[in-house]
Amino acid sequence: MDTFVCDKLNQWNLNEFIEIFKEEEVDKNSLYCLEDEDIDKLIPKVGPRARFKKRLKQLKEEEHFNSEKEICSKQCQQQNEEETNLSEILPSTSDTGKRKFDLQEESRAEEPAVKRQRASIQFSEAVILNDVKAIMEQVYEKLHNEESTELNEFLKTKSRDLEVDKREVVGVFGKTGSGKTSLINAVIGVNKLLPSGDVDACTSVMIKVEANVNNSTYEAEIEFIPKDEWEDELVTVARFLEEDGEQEKQDDDDDDDGSHDLVEKLSALYGEEWREKSSEQLMDIRYFREIPEFLNSTKKILICESATELSAKILKYTKQGGDVGIKRWYWPLVKCVTVKVPKNNFLQHVTLVDLPGNGDRNKSRDSMWKGIVGNCSAVWIVSEINRAASDKESWEVLKRASSLLGNGGECRHIHFICTKSDVIGDLHDHSAANVQDFILKRNIKAKEAVNKELNKLTKIKNYFSNECFKVFTVSSAEFLKRKHLNPENTEIPELQDFLQNLNDCHSETLNYVSGAQGILSLIQGASVREVTGINNFVCEDLQCSLDCQLDAMRNVMREIYTTFGKCLDEGVEISKRSCEKILKSFLYNARKSGSAQYNVLKGVVRNGGIHKPKKGKEINFNMKLTSFLSQSIDEEFRKTFPNEGNHGPFNGVINKFSLDTEKLKQKYKDAELQLVFLKTEEEKLKTKLCKRIRDRKKIIYISLTKTVEETMAESYKRAAQFHGKNTLQNIRETIQKHVHNFKNSMFEKAKDVMLEQLLQLMVEILGLLEKNMMESIELSLKTEDNSIPDVSTELSMVQKHWNELNSCMDA
Repeated sequence: MDTFVCDKLNQWNLNEFIEIFKEEEVDKNSLYCLEDEDIDKLIPKVGPRARFKKRLKQLKEEEHFNSEKEICSKQCQQQNEEETNLSEILPSTSDTGKRKFDLQEESRAEEPAVKRQRASIQFSEAVILNDVKAIMEQVYEKLHNEESTELNEFLKTKSRDLEVDKREVVGVFGKTGSGKTSLINAVIGVNKLLPSGDVDACTSVMIKVEANVNNSTYEAEIEFIPKDEWEDELVTVARFLEEDGEQEKQDDDDDDDGSHDLVEKLSALYGEEWREKSSEQLMDIRYFREIPEFLNSTKKILICESATELSAKILKYTKQGGDVGIKRWYWPLVKCVTVKVPKNNFLQHVTLVDLPGNGDRNKSRDSMWKGIVGNCSAVWIVSEINRAASDKESWEVLKRASSLLGNGGECRHIHFICTKSDVIGDLHDHSAANVQDFILKRNIKAKEAVNKELNKLTKIKNYFSNECFKVFTVSSAEFLKRKHLNPENTEIPELQDFLQNLNDCHSETLNYVSGAQGILSLIQGASVREVTGINNFVCEDLQCSLDCQLDAMRNVMREIYTTFGKCLDEGVEISKRSCEKILKSFLYNARKSGSAQYNVLKGVVRNGGIHKPKKGKEINFNMKLTSFLSQSIDEEFRKTFPNEGNHGPFNGVINKFSLDTEKLKQKYKDAELQLVFLKTEEEKLKTKLCKRIRDRKKIIYISLTKTVEETMAESYKRAAQFHGKNTLQNIRETIQKHVHNFKNSMFEKAKDVMLEQLLQLMVEILGLLEKNMMESIELSLKTEDNSIPDVSTELSMVQKHWNELNSCMDA
């Protein structure tokens, strides 16, 4: 056996098998040739054998990658030499005299090298992360085998708590026919992954696109709506048929009452059979033989070897594509389809979501829609280039979702994407130069027009900074057709760079390795030291620093609370004065016919104050009532909880929090390992608190509308019971009377609930910081425990990985 194998077994914490490998004469070459039966003989126990197989697989992948990297490096060197020789032959030009085309070509020539470097870094990170995770598994086993003490349990908890991976969500809006699915296919570089819809269809089912990190197959997870929700929808069939003669139906241009939507769903799933069946009969098991998962409330999993195969299989679950001989469509029962793509760097920490523009009448689908929109880091609004500035649907999507994306969410980027930039009609008969000139001018004109429309949206810009908005012109077909030739007339490479930057901003590996280093430092420090008087001095200094930091945070939070209170007081008074005007414009809409008003109000009272028409924007009476209260707080809310970066009063004061452990390490050399641990705990806790603030601020912001919705619930319930003659007037009077009775208390209650939730968040942040840091300080410096194992080897290995990781980051 050579030293290579010995070193690897030591590195993988499998040193007990060194003698066996030596006896069997396993050297470096034969290591790579080991078959499963050979490994079974060498390592008879399942646990160590599984770890060995995993490490050997990673080693082979690393060797393969390095060999490819060497080949690429030689090719690049050869290409550079050829380009140098070429430049000596061609006449030189000044920088100022270079055409824009030449500069673009030069930048593109660098792209493959940049991508190879990124791939190299990502691969190195993956290897390091897997290695450190394996080390920490071994350490956890060591701790588990020791006597259970307070410090031992604390260390095991910290080891389990290392995993943190927050995915960035990019929401993609755009009506079918706009090129939305083709855009997603092109950006992630997988042709024919998502099925393309026809012009008349519209997205109903949310489709998530993520990386498959487990294997190299294309997979889809299909999540269904709850069975009882579908039963509720079936019950409404009889009600719609019963009420069909009560009120003259509206014109096609008016808002519908939901019957058309339900008829479409029923016809898709049952054909025309539903017209002759009761709701109980429509739940017969024969209709769900292909999807038993729906009846069992589980997910359906589809696994395919190719993107094309998967695309064909998910068609019936997504409502996209024309009539392709599918007899039974299941999209009415589907809440979400998650498509998983193997070996895709763009999706490493990013999820792309193809979203409907208006939520859904179904409760669980609508709830998921709002949740995903609120979690979007970025939004892509897709429209054809010839109508991007005038496409009302696209602009309505932004207006409708702005509060969910802004103060009610975490969106940092809004991109308008003008598609089909290669569609040029009659110019195909002209010269290539004329075609290129036309495309360039039209792209510039489209961007100017979209930016002009953006500047008109002053209310929306209250939620976002100017840097948030960007416009792109793309051709998915051109890119997919000529992607290896670096096509000139599409900005899809820029969108790919954007996704790559979202991935690069993630520090999962860095956080994990840093946390592991901290835990191992504490374990090693506890195993070699005794509690001495010096530890008490360290604790006193840390306690003093912690108290000062917490006092500073309390002062900032008091100011925030006072400011919010003043803003909300003004909003309450304006809301009370504006009730009559809101009621009149909503209940007596002069722009709608009587039948249209009837259907809108019927939809509102049936669905808790919200009506979702088949076409057009959502009508939310609760938000109308809360509008002045929300406006009073919008500006201050954005300042306090900005989506961009780690600034703002809350995030700012948390990021400034520091126990100054670096300075203390110079003062107390004997406590250096414990102080390393406290530093990593401090950083980890700050990250968690920022995430908690981000999640809770969404709940705080929507609390105003939610409180009003709860106050109005009783009136909606009473109004929904009216049928027959005078139904419209009875609904109006019921809502009007309820608002008059509760307007003085309703807005005050909404204000109090928001302030209470804000106060709870402040108390929680201060409490967690104090409790967690004091627990870490006392257990690391004041606890003497002789049962702590020696982890000097593991600590050394993780420190080595930490240095490697930082070298990769600096490269």
